[in-house]
Amino acid sequence: QVQLVESGGGLVQPGGSLRLSCAASGSIFSIYIMNWYRQAPGKQRELVAGITNGGTTRYADSVKGRFTISSARDNAANTVYLQMNSLKPEDTAVYYCNAPTHVRTYWGQGTQVTVSS
Repeated sequence: QVQLVESGGGLVQPGGSLRLSCAASGSIFSIYIMNWYRQAPGKQRELVAGITNGGTTRYADSVKGRFTISSARDNAANTVYLQMNSLKPEDTAVYYCNAPTHVRTYWGQGTQVTVSS
């Protein structure tokens, strides 16, 4: 079992920054990639960014150059960060941490990000 706990969401003005965190605990040895997804009202959930155990990253075109994903790992936990800069109103969504394993895919509870003046 893997537990994912997100934090760091909130309300920010356009052009501002936020940093999201996702702490993974439990059977973290089974995780080979961690992703951030987001879902805006009335829209499908979409991939925002991902990072593999080897440090390879990927980003949605809409966030390239503005968002940065990184990770920190020790024996007990794996924490993934999403640094979000130059935020736009269209970035408003619930952001979810995601960790696929060979057995199942785990999701966090989500954290709300609202970009508004």
